[in-house]
Amino acid sequence: MGKVTIKDVAREAGVSISTVSNALNDVDVLNPETKSHVLKVAERLNYVPNLNGKLLKSGKTKMLGFFTTSVSGPYFYTLVDSMSRECDRLGYGLNVFVTKDKQVIMSNIMGGRVDGVIIFEELKIDDKDIAAMEKDKIKAVFLDREIQKETMGSIIFDSYEAGYEATKYLISLGHKKIAYISGVDTMFDSVQRREGYLAALRECQYPIDGDYILQGYFEEEGSYSAVKSLLHQHPGKVPDAFLAGNDVSAIGCIKALKSLGYEVPQDISVVGFDDIDIAQYFTPPLSTVRNQIARQGILVVNHLVRMIQKKEKGKIQKLQGELVVRGSSHVKLNRDERA
Repeated sequence: MGKVTIKDVAREAGVSISTVSNALNDVDVLNPETKSHVLKVAERLNYVPNLNGKLLKSGKTKMLGFFTTSVSGPYFYTLVDSMSRECDRLGYGLNVFVTKDKQVIMSNIMGGRVDGVIIFEELKIDDKDIAAMEKDKIKAVFLDREIQKETMGSIIFDSYEAGYEATKYLISLGHKKIAYISGVDTMFDSVQRREGYLAALRECQYPIDGDYILQGYFEEEGSYSAVKSLLHQHPGKVPDAFLAGNDVSAIGCIKALKSLGYEVPQDISVVGFDDIDIAQYFTPPLSTVRNQIARQGILVVNHLVRMIQKKEKGKIQKLQGELVVRGSSHVKLNRDERA
């Protein structure tokens, strides 16, 4: 037997094709008994609607697109999971596009394959692209960039304030030589956290040492190598504390310090960002800034769907971080106290 068509459903149910179409598309013109009967017949026959035909008629795909260059690591795992759950709750599907090919990205964004798009900053969407999206009234929400237009908004972490507060916390412990492990210089969160760190140092009139700003790329291995490199190349400039751009970097930092014989936090304090699941179970448990990753995923889908439904215009929402103090940070000890 070939593929079941809408004609087969209509014949089996004893109704017209338009009645089947109205029942399947939940058009409010049928009495409940007729609708129920048609849906039961369609289910019994295992009828699968032609989505391309449905798209041509309705102009809607009921799909959202998430565009990113990577989905690896704890942040993306939590984010994609929360977005997909919220999509499901609202009756949408989620397509995840993982690519660095700008042409592929813009083709999928502009091609009407999804009803709205969620964009991660590292994709290098420039002003020209945004203008084209705005002209075509593409509904979009950015996760790592401040954009506010009628059809575009952002759900971001207040990374500047979080970087500032985390640095002030380390200063309050008596630390003066504080190093920062940066992520990727083109990424909004990385830049904002670093700027918050620098602002706190300037406020306290602490000197800013370029050697203390390391590049860890938001990776455990990259941060491990950067910390070991600093301490090998500048043995007389051992920091009192490290502020890492994310928890994975903080873990790499702690592993590097341990490999060189330092104790955390007795010798050097370490603070991360995100509060990923492993943070509380690591040794020592990681002091970190808790970011509302799952909430970001929920809010981004909600905002996008409400723009699609024309219930909202684009807006910027900033999520506040929360400092979580655990065992990787400690009041600065002098040599006698350490002994």
